[in-house]
Order: sequence, then C-alpha cells, then structure tokens
Amino acid sequence: MPAYMIVTARIADRDRFIEGYGKAAAALVAEMGGRYLLRAPNAVLLEGDFGAGASMVISEWPDRQAALAFWQSPAYAEIKKLRRDIADCQVLLIEAPALGA
Repeated sequence: MPAYMIVTARIADRDRFIEGYGKAAAALVAEMGGRYLLRAPNAVLLEGDFGAGASMVISEWPDRQAALAFWQSPAYAEIKKLRRDIADCQVLLIEAPALGA
C-alpha cells in the first residue's frame, strides 16, 4: 500500500531553503523511489495552531518501508542539516490506498 509523507514547514529563509535543502532533498526523494504530489507555500490555517503561511509538501512512496528508508538514511540525515535554523517542520507518514484509486 502506498505511503504519504506530509510536511508542514515554516521557512525563515526561503531562498536558502530551496537552493540548499530543497534541491538536495528532491534529488534523494527521486533516487529512493518517492515522488512529490504537492510542493507549495502560503498555507491558510483553518483550524489548529501550526501552519499559517507555511509551505506544504506531500510525497508519495511505494510503501511505508520505502518512506522510512528515505527518512532514516544517512544521506537524508546529512541533507536535513541544511534546513537547521531556517525551517520549523512537522512531518507525518501515513499509509493509504493510492490517490484516485
């Protein structure tokens, strides 16, 4: 069953984030079998206390194990350092039937 990684990120320095972390993470996502379904800024918060103005990212993975292999990889651990001090992120992983199925 596919798995979806859902990220809400408050980004302090968007240019630095995209040029460093964003490019490196995107390359690794593709290399490890994931694909982006959504990458967009300026979320409108309708309820709760996290996410107003944040960027949202949703990636799809073949299964939970593939997503966790990406998340727990040494390569991603290095890439993740590129967003330190410039982004506050909330990351969720959920398995669900394929979208549109």
